Amino acid sequence: MRPMLATHGDQATGPPAGPAWAHEIKWDGIRLLADVRDHRLRLLTRGERDIAVALPELRGLARVADDLLLDGEAVVMTGGRPSFSHVVDRVHTTSTTVADHLARTRPVTYLAFDLLRLDGMELAGLPWSVRRAALEDLLHDVPGVQVSPVYDDGRQLLAATSEQGLEGVVSKRRSSTYQAGVRSADWLKFPHRDHLSVVVGGWRVQTGTAGRLGAVHVGLPVDDGSGRAARDEAGRVRLTYLGRVGSGLAGRAGSRLQALLAPVPVAPYPFTTQIPRPEAAGSTWLEPQVVVDVASLGITPGVGRLRQPSYQGVRTDLTPDDLLEEL
Repeated sequence: MRPMLATHGDQATGPPAGPAWAHEIKWDGIRLLADVRDHRLRLLTRGERDIAVALPELRGLARVADDLLLDGEAVVMTGGRPSFSHVVDRVHTTSTTVADHLARTRPVTYLAFDLLRLDGMELAGLPWSVRRAALEDLLHDVPGVQVSPVYDDGRQLLAATSEQGLEGVVSKRRSSTYQAGVRSADWLKFPHRDHLSVVVGGWRVQTGTAGRLGAVHVGLPVDDGSGRAARDEAGRVRLTYLGRVGSGLAGRAGSRLQALLAPVPVAPYPFTTQIPRPEAAGSTWLEPQVVVDVASLGITPGVGRLRQPSYQGVRTDLTPDDLLEEL
């Protein structure tokens, strides 16, 4: 199952008011479906990859019920706030020894916000309010697991999350069913600073260095008209250009991304529009394979470029085909 996704709400008006809506904090973490069958836990990313081995501190979920499916967000708190870079580090872990060590030193909290299946009963077709009530009755004293809190006043929550440096608010229609894999207007997101998953189509050396990564060229897959990513004759994904991202790549973050990009095959220019020659100078073009998260102030109208983008981390849980509905 693919998780249900939220559409962008109207930033000018803010979260909807009234009793028909409930509001939650938008956590800066990794979306995970927690699937339990016969006391075996799978933690599934949006790309349906099981990363349970990376998060052993959540194994208590396997004892909640014989048959269970939860939707939620895995976060790592640092200084009282979620740290996306820290949780991404956890997701990459494949060694059980390293995972056990990180579970003690950098623990993940799973913030559950929906209950989709319990003891053979499929709950996705029930209203959100019913699923939510059942969720709150179910999860008690499970190590590393909390139920994400709900608020009645979305606009007040948006102001509070802004003051606290949190990512934003998600508003949910109380009567809504769970629409797996759908980006629905029944769920609206109001981020303080847009986080977008994009595909790396090339990289550029840092000025004054022999080969150190200074920035990456990024974009989003082009829809071929059938809901799939358009590809060239060699089967490579075609991208709409969104700009160059250099902020956030200093030091260790840039070195790690460069190491990850090193084995990606060099390829012809992958974007559908040409960029100015000075912007392309010193760039190496790659097969569009690697997905990263960037924070920005949105996309410039007309020009279609990210405003003040900042690199946040690699998304090994996503593929380019997962991003067709990002905007």
